[in-house]
Amino acid sequence: MVKAMNNPLLPDPTRRHFFQDCGVGLGKMALASLIAGGASDAFAGPDVQSQSSAVRPTHFPAKAKRVIFLFMAGAPSQLDLFDNKPKLAELAGQPIPPSVIGNQRYAFIQPDAAVLGPQFPFAKYGESGVELSDRLPFLSKVVDDISLVKSCTTDLFNHAPAQLLFNTGNQLPGRPSMGAWLSYGLGSEANDLPSFVVLKSGGSLSGGAAMWSSGFLPSSHQGVPFRESGDPILNVTNPAGFDTQAQRDSLDLIRKMNQKRQSVVFDPEIETRIRSYEMAYRMQTRAPELMDFQSESAETLAMYGAEPGNASKSFANHCLLARRLAERGVRFIQVYHSGWDHHSNVAGGLTSQCAATDQGCAALIQDLKQRGLLDETLVVWGGEFGRTPMVESSAALGRSMGRDHHPQAFTMWFSGGGIKPGVTLGATDELGFNITERPVHVHDIQATILHCLGLDHQRLSVNFRGLNVKLTGVEAHHVVKELLA
Repeated sequence: MVKAMNNPLLPDPTRRHFFQDCGVGLGKMALASLIAGGASDAFAGPDVQSQSSAVRPTHFPAKAKRVIFLFMAGAPSQLDLFDNKPKLAELAGQPIPPSVIGNQRYAFIQPDAAVLGPQFPFAKYGESGVELSDRLPFLSKVVDDISLVKSCTTDLFNHAPAQLLFNTGNQLPGRPSMGAWLSYGLGSEANDLPSFVVLKSGGSLSGGAAMWSSGFLPSSHQGVPFRESGDPILNVTNPAGFDTQAQRDSLDLIRKMNQKRQSVVFDPEIETRIRSYEMAYRMQTRAPELMDFQSESAETLAMYGAEPGNASKSFANHCLLARRLAERGVRFIQVYHSGWDHHSNVAGGLTSQCAATDQGCAALIQDLKQRGLLDETLVVWGGEFGRTPMVESSAALGRSMGRDHHPQAFTMWFSGGGIKPGVTLGATDELGFNITERPVHVHDIQATILHCLGLDHQRLSVNFRGLNVKLTGVEAHHVVKELLA
């Protein structure tokens, strides 16, 4: 059993244990949202008791209510998008100085690999004077609403473990993801949607489903992936010939059987099971409405570059869908976009990926701001690590003009709830190889995200198999206070 350790935010162990072990199909996926809101609405059965919101108090006043994490899987090149290094252009084609690379070794390039200069021109934008590549024309228009950290660092250089570390705090699968921790610690404001939703585009993810797992926390807190085609959630549509009234009758019968058993054993978890079925029933109405963009104006669709058809069709649509989920009280919205692993033709790859994502990212910030949601919504953008200043070329692998994995330094940006806009934090050396100013570890970023939502990362913990487990691990990590509003 998962047992809370000195943490008043967490629900009682008995209920969590039940959630972890019960299997109720679509209802199981919806439990996190069920706990957050009552079951007595237009879609609920007549005898189901409503319950008050399970939104739980924070450790201290929160600036943000929710998170939208735009995770760029594959690792974008910071040197070609955010961290302009004129010295790279000056030394392009020459071997990188041995004093820079030291004893570092890489999977696909030699220690004496040539320097690869920036692939695009940079310019300064906004009142903050932030330098951005010309591949980011839309982000440049909202640059004063974001803050950049150019000194992010991680411990891992392979995609799967690095993605797992960022999403779950550990390089091995089986730990709760960040969204699961937030759902577990804060509850949900959504009455008829999951508290943790996952959107994916651009291809496969190295870290896989473990990145939105609930780990050893109750499975009610795991992320619910919205599918890219068909029903947004598997089985959300009734089979042909099975109408709503038939389903309502079935649920009423199941509820009566559960209530009869409850009168014998007096197990409070049976009532939770009843509510889980009701939650799933409500989701069948709510999910299609959520995915339908017909209510969005033509101006909004054009701002995102979204298409009015399938809401799961593209990254731009996912950004618009993220805003709609935020409006409906979803706690953690994880938007994955794969395809940033440019071991070859980094210029062409970045051009393509920025064309697919830049407009949606900027529109999300603009849209949240104009609707009064940005101040309470933390938006995070970044990948699992950075790219090398050295070129990757391999005739055997068919690669040229690419960049290898670089965990020592990379760039992320933040906007919205709890973040001071217009900040540029940290710096790297003249070749972008090592951090020279204010290192920010992945765990520091996780601690900062929790802080913005009113949670102390050192106090949000669970005793699992004798260990006091936290999202940010056992070593000392700290909130990045320079980013805080």
